Amino acid sequence: MIDHQKLFKYLQNKYNVSRFLYFGGIEVHDYEYDYLKNETVDVSLVKAYLEEYIKINGKQIIDTELILFNISIKKANFYLKLKQFGFELWLKPVKKYPQDDGSEKSKSNCDVDMAFLLMREKEKFDNAIIISGDGDFLPVLKYLRKEGKNITILARGGRAAKEIKQFAKDNFRDFEYLKYILQREVKKE
Repeated sequence: MIDHQKLFKYLQNKYNVSRFLYFGGIEVHDYEYDYLKNETVDVSLVKAYLEEYIKINGKQIIDTELILFNISIKKANFYLKLKQFGFELWLKPVKKYPQDDGSEKSKSNCDVDMAFLLMREKEKFDNAIIISGDGDFLPVLKYLRKEGKNITILARGGRAAKEIKQFAKDNFRDFEYLKYILQREVKKE
């Protein structure tokens, strides 16, 4: 349970980070999102849409759907809080994929967006802190290092891909060792 405001301040103080990019997904339900016109979902518009939908259709919405809408609103509030802290949001609509067992898997597929942005913006930075242990980033990270960029990986050691840890070597930071610094305080009731 990371306190993202503490993370923001930690990265500023420890690494002098000046730009914070956050990639994620958000359930948009039936909100009209145009992939061709937009690079990111405007979370405040999605939140307003969901709140208005509940206000207008509240009595007709079944309980499980209402729960999902409220979860999406909470997620939108989380993203808006990140934006207040100073994070630049790169959000995509969550897509549902049917599974063989009849269930659905939700994915936002932000990896390509993150890799693309790193490549597109590479002339604008010398150092990058990547908060992911996903091995899919290895080709981009290797290329950036070859281009003279200093790459530091911040991830959970047990969940980070072996090749990412091998790539980062001394520039790998395990969240486990930072949990007492970055841990969100649990409110006592």
